[in-house]
Formats: sequence, structure tokens, C-alpha cells
Amino acid sequence: MAGPAIAAHGASRLPSVEIDSYNIELRDDDGFVGDRANKGAFRDILETLRKALRKNGEDPIGDDDTSQMTKKQIDDLLAEGDPQAAGLVHGAIEEFSQQLAAVIRRYLKTKAWRDTERIVIGGGLRDSRVGELVIGRAAVLLKTADIAVELTPIRHHPDEAGLIGAAHLAPAWLFKGHDAILAVDIGGTNIRAGVIELNQKRAPDLAKAKVWKSLLWRHADEKLTRDAAVAELVGMLDKLIAAAKKQKLALAPFIGIGCPGVIEEDGSIERGAQNLPGNWSGKDFHLPDEIRDGIPRIGDQETAVLLHNDAVVQGLSEAPFMTDVARWGVLTIGTGLGNARFTNRRAGD
Repeated sequence: MAGPAIAAHGASRLPSVEIDSYNIELRDDDGFVGDRANKGAFRDILETLRKALRKNGEDPIGDDDTSQMTKKQIDDLLAEGDPQAAGLVHGAIEEFSQQLAAVIRRYLKTKAWRDTERIVIGGGLRDSRVGELVIGRAAVLLKTADIAVELTPIRHHPDEAGLIGAAHLAPAWLFKGHDAILAVDIGGTNIRAGVIELNQKRAPDLAKAKVWKSLLWRHADEKLTRDAAVAELVGMLDKLIAAAKKQKLALAPFIGIGCPGVIEEDGSIERGAQNLPGNWSGKDFHLPDEIRDGIPRIGDQETAVLLHNDAVVQGLSEAPFMTDVARWGVLTIGTGLGNARFTNRRAGD
């Protein structure tokens, strides 16, 4: 089902920025460079340090499985744990920070990332004290190596940033006269859908946009077909539409979606969606069309759906706050290392 055209899926030119690159997959002799700076890499480092201690005595963290520890448990070890347990976590932070700094240096050597002035760090790891310390330590390492780039944590909660950024996929005129939009953040573990309150009267640049309501579905715990997963997502959106109507929030006829992988102009996913239920890659599957089939209209108007890479969308949540630099990027530290580099557009460009 064809919907109204507002922009190309996976577009490189968006209302406020040019996307210089996204989803870069750098390799060397040891494999993908980004794999050294994802959340699994941090836990691998912590487990390696724990194994070394076990050979020479007792593990101060105890019997907890490193891979199953929550972010809060690890944060608590830093704040309140046995000094040796805290020392273990600090050691992992130091080693991971060095790996992150090395990965950033690799990105900065590519043509697309040259002259990057600021990098926003998002993703699940950022939502922890450990993540904040990693960002701070990596920033210090880069500065002491005379690498002129600023690192900053993403300002919104990463789960909310992945929804808020969807408002920057479409031109502002599309939202005039409306209070909110629907947004979707599709990840390898979870799918989150939400209503984004735009607050355009308070901030026309969407700096005051916020998540009014969201729903989360952890699809990794279930074995579903692709069609069943899409049906679940449509059901989540239907619930949000009903909630917005009850609250008398005027929804724009728009759904912005962030999804892993390389997004083609026709709405297909070229690669990078291997962690999603079923096969989402290839020309035989077009997620925007599937969503429009499930939700053909919002209010009295035909639904427009726009799909882009999830790291791009998370990064776009920072667009209103990046006007003091020309070139900036985002790295999302989660199951993988999402990445995107932006150049701000000037008025009239």
C-alpha cells in the first residue's frame, strides 16, 4: 500500500542535517572494530579480570555470572561494594575506555568522520554510572593524545532518545496543527513504540519534544515469525493511538521508525537486521508498507511512515543542541556499536 511521500527512507538529507555516513563497519585483522566497544565487550573484559583473580584466590564479586549482572548491580559495586570488587570494575572501565578511545580514533581517520567536532554517546551502556565514567575516561584519553574531539553523553535517556529523534526525520510543516507523533525504535532485543509530544509552541526546533507515553516489547524472549512481530508492533501503535485520543492529543498522520541496518530509499533493509524476528532484510519485505497496511489512517488523514537507521534516529534527538558545531556524530553502545556522522545544514540550504 503506497503512502504519501514526504522524504526518502534512509535519506542522507534531512530537515536539519546532512548524514555523511551511518552504519560504517570497520574491519581489521581481528574482525569488526566496533565489536571492541559494545556492551558485550565491557562484560568480557570484566569476566577476564575476574578469572585472573580466581586463579590466585577468591573473586570479590562472588558467584554472580558476569553476563547476567544488571547495570545497577555493577554500578552498586562501584559505589558500595568491597574495595577489591570496586577495583575490578574500575579496571574494566579503564580497559574498555582505552578500547573505545581507540575505536573512535579509527572512525576519525575515515573520510566521512574527518573534522568531527563532537561525538554524542548513546545506547544502553550510557544509562549507567559505569557508562558515564567510560565516556569521561575516553574523553580524557583522546584529549591527552591531542585528538580534538569532544565526547558527551546523550542528554535524553537512550530509550527515549531513540523515539524523540523520529520527529527530526520529517519537515516541520508536516506537524503543524498537531500535538504529537508516533515513533518506533526497533532493536535486537526490544521494540519500543511511543507518543512524542512535540511542544512546538515552546520550541519550534523541537528542543522540548518529549516522550508522553511508550510501550515496550522484549521480542528476544519469544520465537515469532516476522509477520507476527509486525502484527505485535501494529497492536502497540493501535494502543498508543487510542491513548492519545482519550487524552485529546492531536496526532500527526506520521510514524517515524528507527531500525538496525542500512535502509534503502524504497524502505527495504539491505543488511544489519539479523537480530530481528525472521528475515527483515531484502527487497521482499518493506516495513513501512506493512505498517501502513496495519494503520492506513491516523485521524482523518492517510498515514505517512518514514524509516531510517536506529543510530541515526537516536542521534537526531540531539540536533537542536548541536547548533554550536558544524560536524558531529553519534555512537550508540549496545548489542553492537551504532554510528552516524552529521553535518548541520544552514538555513536556506
